[in-house]
Amino acid sequence: MLSRYHRRDRHADHPSHCGGERNPDVLATYRDVRCHSSIETIRAALVGNDRHEHVFALTQSLELYDVYQAKMLDCDRTLEVLISALNTKGARPVGKLAKPRVTTKQVNTPTFDVRAALYGVLGADLTEIHGLGPSLALKLVGECGKDLRAWPSAKRFTSWLCLAPGNKISGGKMLSSRTRRSSSRAAALLRLAATTVGKSETALGAFYRRLSSRAGKSKAVTASARKIAVLFYSTLRHGMSYRDPGADQYEQQYRRCVLENLQCRAKSLGFVLQAIPGDANPAVS
Repeated sequence: MLSRYHRRDRHADHPSHCGGERNPDVLATYRDVRCHSSIETIRAALVGNDRHEHVFALTQSLELYDVYQAKMLDCDRTLEVLISALNTKGARPVGKLAKPRVTTKQVNTPTFDVRAALYGVLGADLTEIHGLGPSLALKLVGECGKDLRAWPSAKRFTSWLCLAPGNKISGGKMLSSRTRRSSSRAAALLRLAATTVGKSETALGAFYRRLSSRAGKSKAVTASARKIAVLFYSTLRHGMSYRDPGADQYEQQYRRCVLENLQCRAKSLGFVLQAIPGDANPAVS
């Protein structure tokens, strides 16, 4: 697997062609650091017959790759101009933008500083919410807008996204509470953010893993996406500044809630919870 950035830089100053280096030893050195295969394995895979029709097809693909890269660059420049125009119309944000949590640049991100541009328009840093990178935050704002007053509350917003539990009632009886199906691109982006945050050592990540082990990954993604949607709404609607409490604090808070519920349940049945000496888990007496 050759690096995408290496290929783009290699063909940036001259037309695409496939008449360059064909030595397997040299080509194997272009191996991406994330590739699991060794240089020897890649070199062995590069040994073969360079047939004319294969080189022609590769030349066509490489030329299309360069064309798409140029078109993407044009889109980035146009998008940067439009966001700059929104910055001049709105009020200047108060305060200085903090350092980013993640410094590595993701693949296919715009060429300009999306995080700073969004901060100039919104006056808030959406990337403080774990799971929302600069590109995903830009797409989410493009789908929902920056003025969320159309939804009086976060519950209305999550219901519009079809991330809230449904209420299918017949004859006064709850038949189903499954979330409604939706083709909303904003909901799809939030689900993607939930899948990403599930691997992090954050409060949202701990919530995702706890629910995933109990109810399955599908419901964990939906519930985590709803939490991120509430944070997104609160940030844009009420100017909330999110600070992650951490996975450990979330686990401790969850344990306290479980313990309080057990104490109330035991009290209603005429029992009292008593901690076992030397053990953190209480027992019923």
